[in-house]
Amino acid sequence: MEQELAQVTELYNLIAAYLVTYSFQIFGAIVIMIIGNFLARRMGNVVQGMAEKKGLDITLSRFFGSCTRISIISAAVIIVLPKLGVQVTPFVAAIGAVGLGAGLAVQGLLSNYSAGLSIIFTRIFVVGDTIRVQGVFGVVKEVHLGFTTLTNEDGELITIPNKHIVGEIIHNSQSDTVLELAIGIAYGSDPEAAIAVIKSSLSELDGLSSEREVQVGIDGFGDSSIDLSIRAWAKTEQYFDMRYQANMLIHKALKDSAIEIPFPQREVRMLQ
Repeated sequence: MEQELAQVTELYNLIAAYLVTYSFQIFGAIVIMIIGNFLARRMGNVVQGMAEKKGLDITLSRFFGSCTRISIISAAVIIVLPKLGVQVTPFVAAIGAVGLGAGLAVQGLLSNYSAGLSIIFTRIFVVGDTIRVQGVFGVVKEVHLGFTTLTNEDGELITIPNKHIVGEIIHNSQSDTVLELAIGIAYGSDPEAAIAVIKSSLSELDGLSSEREVQVGIDGFGDSSIDLSIRAWAKTEQYFDMRYQANMLIHKALKDSAIEIPFPQREVRMLQ
């Protein structure tokens, strides 16, 4: 018991001596970190704002802002450590040695970071674009060094490690997604009239892109119908809503125009 009390007393004396010796340095270090954190946020926002004013996309602007914040905070830490009695040189050397070993152990993480830098600087897509990759699609919400997040019409967040994006085939349709529909009309109907009716009905639908024309044409000839294909562009956040509304409008327009939508049928002939 006496030995434990002696150890506690010795530890207390060491802490007290450290606080007495470095009290002003500790106070100064706290002030420096507060100022550094404040400057990091302000300068990060300034750099990001300047980048946006120069016409850079939001992805690069955020990247430059983040780099500015990290640089200022790192500088503040380097200034603070000597004031607390910590030598920076051996500390940096130790970090380098640990970093080399850790780098070999986290190659997957580093590959995500290198892929993230590639995405940010090559700008194969930016925040707000609609991309399809690895069997998923959605609007790019954020691009980080390690991963990219997408969002869809249901409000889901889709997180993709960047190493699974770089090197893959990416479909980038900017802010819209192509809406592909199909319907069949009877062989006795006038396909030109049906195409005009469909285009007219879809022109009433709010939510389709006004910059890209709706495409309607004969896609093929089935056993019981002339197959028409419809291609339009809808906002990704309204993709399924636009699909359902478009199908309803097309069905109603063809019905009102007395254009028959046939069902599968087979003709049987009796031979003598």
